[in-house]
Amino acid sequence: MEVKNLGSLAYAESYALQERLAVEVYAGRAPETLLLLEHPPVYTVGRSGNLHNVLDPKVETIAVNRGGDVTFHCPGQLVGYPIIDLNRRRRDLHHYLRFLEEVLIQVAADFNVVAWRREGATGIWTEKGKLASIGAGARRWITMHGFALNVCNDLEGFKRINPCGIVDCAMVSLMLVGARSLDMERVKNRTASHFQNLLQRWLPLNAGSGG
Repeated sequence: MEVKNLGSLAYAESYALQERLAVEVYAGRAPETLLLLEHPPVYTVGRSGNLHNVLDPKVETIAVNRGGDVTFHCPGQLVGYPIIDLNRRRRDLHHYLRFLEEVLIQVAADFNVVAWRREGATGIWTEKGKLASIGAGARRWITMHGFALNVCNDLEGFKRINPCGIVDCAMVSLMLVGARSLDMERVKNRTASHFQNLLQRWLPLNAGSGG
C-alpha cells in the first residue's frame, strides 16, 4: 500500500481526494492508500449525528458520509484516511474499527501513553479523557474517512460540541497527557508503520468473503 503525507489540507479537498482514490482502488487502478494530514479548523458531523450535540449555535458543520456524530479537526491533530479494499480482505466494518483502534493504541504507547478501548464506544481513551476519535465509512467495501488523533492541538474547539455525541466528554492530546519526544512527523511515521504492520495481521489479503 501507499502512504501519502499531505501536510495541511482543507477538508473539502481531502474529501474529494478520498472520493477519487476510492473509485481508483475499487477499479484496481490505484493501490490501497493511507492519507495522513492535518486540517484547518472545521467541524464535521456523520450520518448518525445529532445537531443537538452542537452546543454553540454559531458553529457550522459539514455533513459527511461516515459513521459517528460531530467532531472537531484543527492543526496539531493527526488525521488519517485509509482507502482500503475490504473486498480483498474482510467485509466487516466493526472488525475494521477495532483495527484502527489498535493502530492508535500502539502509536500512543510509542510515546509512553497508555490508551485503551471503551466498551460500547469507538475511539481510544486515557485515564484523563478521550485521545482519538474514529468515524469510518465504506462504499462498495472501499473504506473512507478514518481517525483523528489529538497530538498537540488546541482542544478548546471541542468545548463547543458534545464530541462524538458524548456529553461532558473530556478530550485530551498526547501532549496534554505527557507524551515524550513528541513531534508530528514522528507521530506520522509511527502511525504509518503500525498501520502497515497491523493491516497484514488484522486484515490479511484474501481473508474475507469478497476474495
